[in-house]
Amino acid sequence: MVKLIVLYGHPVDSAAFETYYSETHLPIAAAIQGVNRVELTKFIGTPEGGKSSQYRMAELYFDSIEELQKQMGSPEGQAAVNDISNFATGGVDVMIGDVES
Repeated sequence: MVKLIVLYGHPVDSAAFETYYSETHLPIAAAIQGVNRVELTKFIGTPEGGKSSQYRMAELYFDSIEELQKQMGSPEGQAAVNDISNFATGGVDVMIGDVES
């Protein structure tokens, strides 16, 4: 199993980010086929009480790298990718990870 990891930096306007993310981006991303599981995380800080280096994280799990590539290359996957620049004012890092048991 592999996962697509999207790390969002702190946005310029967190309220605007949250509204767009929940009302627009997540419905677009929900159309991606082949996703086994989705985990969404909103960071609340560090163990020392400081501000986290990232604002949010989305993890999308797929059966294989081939399935991830197929689905992210689909019109639905590309729509989600292309939408990121509409709201991620704090920048974004995208990675692929191999899930180990």
